[in-house]
Amino acid sequence: MPKLSRRVLLTGIALCLSGPAYAQSWPQRPVSVVVPQAAGNSPDVLCRLIADKLSRALGQQFVVENRPGAANLVGTQAVARAAPDGYTFLFATSAALVTNPYTFKKLPYDPMKDFVPVAMVARSNHVVLVNPEVKAKTLAELIALEKSAPGSLSMAVDGPRNLSGLIAQSINKQAGTGFVLVPYNTTTNAVQDSMTGRVQVTIQAASIAESFIAAGTLRPVAVAGSKRIGSLPDVPAIAETLKSVDLQGWFMLMAPAGTPTDIIQKLSSEIAGALKSPEVQERAPVLGFDVGIGDAVTPAGAKRFLDAEHASAGKVIQELGIQPE
Repeated sequence: MPKLSRRVLLTGIALCLSGPAYAQSWPQRPVSVVVPQAAGNSPDVLCRLIADKLSRALGQQFVVENRPGAANLVGTQAVARAAPDGYTFLFATSAALVTNPYTFKKLPYDPMKDFVPVAMVARSNHVVLVNPEVKAKTLAELIALEKSAPGSLSMAVDGPRNLSGLIAQSINKQAGTGFVLVPYNTTTNAVQDSMTGRVQVTIQAASIAESFIAAGTLRPVAVAGSKRIGSLPDVPAIAETLKSVDLQGWFMLMAPAGTPTDIIQKLSSEIAGALKSPEVQERAPVLGFDVGIGDAVTPAGAKRFLDAEHASAGKVIQELGIQPE
C-alpha cells in the first residue's frame, strides 16, 4: 500500500469531518490567523480589529500570529503546511498570492493549489509623494519635470519586485520617464530621505503617507489604481493620467486547501458582518484601506478576484520584463 503524505491524510480527515454539524460546532478552540508581516503595521492592526470581531461573534479567540520575513514567504508557507481543520488561516497579501509566483523561480508553496479563498478583506491604497521643494503638483507635471532633465529625479521604493517598485516601473514604462529607483529596506528611511530631499519622490501606503501629508512634509500627486480614495478625495488616481497603471495591494483571508467548505462559508459570513461594523468602517480608511469589496467578500467572489489579479499581475510583470530569481 503506498505511503500517504501528511497533507493527503489531513485533507482526508477534514473532508470526513466536513458537513453542517461539524461547521455548527466550529470553533471549539482558539483559531490562529497568521499575518506574514511585522506586528504594529497597518495590516496587522486591521487584522487584529477583525479578529476581535470574530472572537466575539464565534465565542472563541481568533489569535493573530505575526510571522514576517522573506517577502511574506515565512508566514505563507507555514499556513500552506498547516492542517486543513479550520483552526489556521492566512491574512494573505497580494504579494504572497499574485506577485511572488512571477518574481521567484521557486516558491515553498503554490498559491493557487495550497489555499482556498475565504474572503477578500481590504484594498491597500498607495500614494505617489514628492518633497515639497519639487515643482510639481500633479503626476503629469512630475512626468514633465523628469522629462525636462532625464534621470535627475530619484524615487524611493520598497524594492524593484515589490509593489511600490512595480508601480514605479510601470510609471516609467507608460510615461517614458527615467525616474531612478532607489530601494529601501525600511519605510522609515525611505520617508526620511524623501522629506530631506535626498530622494525627490516616494511611493508609500496611504496609512503611512497621510500623517506626512497633513504635516506638509510630503505632497501627494497621485494615488495608485483606477480611482480616487476616500481619505484623499482631491488627489487624482494614476489611471487618470496613465491608463495602463492599475496596481494595488490587497489582503485576503485564505485557508489551507481541504478546509471544510461549511467552515469557510461560515467564517466568510462572519467576516462580511465584521467589515460592516461601525468600528471597522471608521478605522479602515484611517489605516489606508477600503473594506468590503462587493461580492469578493464571499468565497466564490474572492476566487474570481484572485484569478483575475493573478492573471493581471503576470501580464504587468511580463510587460515590465522582470525575470524570476
